[in-house]
Amino acid sequence: MAASPDQPTTATPRRKAGRHRGEGQWAVGHHTPLNGNEQFKKDDDGLNVRTRIETIYAKRGFDSIDPNDLRGRMRWWGLYTQRKPGIDGGKTAVLAPEELDDRYFMLRVRVDGGRLTTAQLRVIGEVSQQYARGTADITDRQNIQLHWIRIEDVPAIWEKLEAVGLSTTEACGDCPRVIIGSPVAGIAADEIVDGTPAVEEIHDRYIGNKEFSNLPRKFKTAISGSPVQDVVHEINDVAFVGVVHPEHGPGFDVWVGGGLSTNPRLAERLGAWVPLDEVPDVWAGVVGIFRDYGYRRLRNRARLKFLMADWGPAKFRRVLEDEYLKRPLVDGPAPEQPSSRWRDHIGVHPQNDGRFYVGFAPRVGRVDGSTLATIADLAAAHGSDRLRTTVEQKMIVLDVAEDRVESLVAGLEALGFQVSPSPFRRGTMACTGIEFCKLAIVETKGRGARLIDELERRLPDFDEPLTINLNGCPNACARIQTADIGLKGQLVLDADGNQVEGYQVHLGGALGLEAGFGRKVRGLKVTAAELPDYVERVLVRYLAERTDGERFATWAARAGAESLS
Repeated sequence: MAASPDQPTTATPRRKAGRHRGEGQWAVGHHTPLNGNEQFKKDDDGLNVRTRIETIYAKRGFDSIDPNDLRGRMRWWGLYTQRKPGIDGGKTAVLAPEELDDRYFMLRVRVDGGRLTTAQLRVIGEVSQQYARGTADITDRQNIQLHWIRIEDVPAIWEKLEAVGLSTTEACGDCPRVIIGSPVAGIAADEIVDGTPAVEEIHDRYIGNKEFSNLPRKFKTAISGSPVQDVVHEINDVAFVGVVHPEHGPGFDVWVGGGLSTNPRLAERLGAWVPLDEVPDVWAGVVGIFRDYGYRRLRNRARLKFLMADWGPAKFRRVLEDEYLKRPLVDGPAPEQPSSRWRDHIGVHPQNDGRFYVGFAPRVGRVDGSTLATIADLAAAHGSDRLRTTVEQKMIVLDVAEDRVESLVAGLEALGFQVSPSPFRRGTMACTGIEFCKLAIVETKGRGARLIDELERRLPDFDEPLTINLNGCPNACARIQTADIGLKGQLVLDADGNQVEGYQVHLGGALGLEAGFGRKVRGLKVTAAELPDYVERVLVRYLAERTDGERFATWAARAGAESLS
């Protein structure tokens, strides 16, 4: 006789199978099965690898490194193996990790809030020259990355960095990464609230703390009280955005669940206002939810954005208040629209103390160790002890007296850095690319620099704000989906049927005003060789077809495929 629907004939096996097919959330008892990343984190905390680096690997060399440390735990101390030279993009997803690994490392120096002293920048420059073949890249998360690092040199590098208050602690790995912050926090004349104390307290209390050193995946934080909204808060796991509450005054609006990569998602507001002194506790609550409820079973679903998509902001806020904060949060207003279409602080601007800050534009974030040391010396010679990096791969010198500004600008421009750059230099970013990255398919840094040169030559009168972001793979480290012109590296066929480096094109992405992801025009891909021609063609059509004051992103959203091809 057939079983009735409520008979438990097969119910128990199904429940067991369902439990094991859960999302790997610790808080609901899903601790098994473990994927490889969860297993090595369970076997040993990533923070513990430092002792092995100092006592074993640095002494015995690259071949002594345990594979789970090499491609796993060493990230907790800012170390990734870089790509072996000569491996083309077609082999990126084909070769085993050990075939892609070079015997050298990328080392990421953590720069929370983008805050650097001249002494710190000088030491980074010295480390670059002594240990990294002169390499240095400013990232779009305010860090500085070095390449060609030997494992034997890592302890000495740490000693030099830590002597001036820098570190590589949790610069990578499944943990709280660098806290990005307004590069003009505490000095901007139009600032709503200075988030610096919150950045410092979170760093001091939690970075390197095993309470949060085993998260499902990386966790990204942004804190800014600038009306420019200069920390791309819409695409961070948690962001605190400056607002003024009508009753309680300046504080922060809380956003959760943003992220890009292959499943982009904009963060959502919790509708909660948080005063400055409560930001660290709220931050810890959000990270605690991610640690306990985040999805660990599948690596490609292990970001907070997937949990937020399933829960929604109302449930997320309820769990945060009930289980982690043990108190309700204050309802609060949404932020105003950004006060500027440019969010990078390039140029000369007044501070709140009568002095000035000067923002300047390296080319796609690429600098070198010698130049970094020279920038530090130049800033110091003009009375400044403080510099900042930005999330647009730019730099800022703070605290310049009015009568020293002109001389500083001349000195920066003599080094090749522009304080009044073209929209192309100002708005073009590029990820590390195939030169060093094991995930990349195409080259980015050099190509981005050459594209800037070509566009400046071809369109010298173009003066609209524009972002062009180049990425070497689908992972969107350079934020391709949120750029006016986003270029995702892949292999494409040229006119002769040859497989060559090229890009899938995303058009009309934006953050801030009308935030959203760029559109992909069906079949629209360009080869690397065709890239300057393509971008020129699209921009000329934009200038011809736009309405008065129309932004590129708005035009791209309504333009026909023929105008975008």
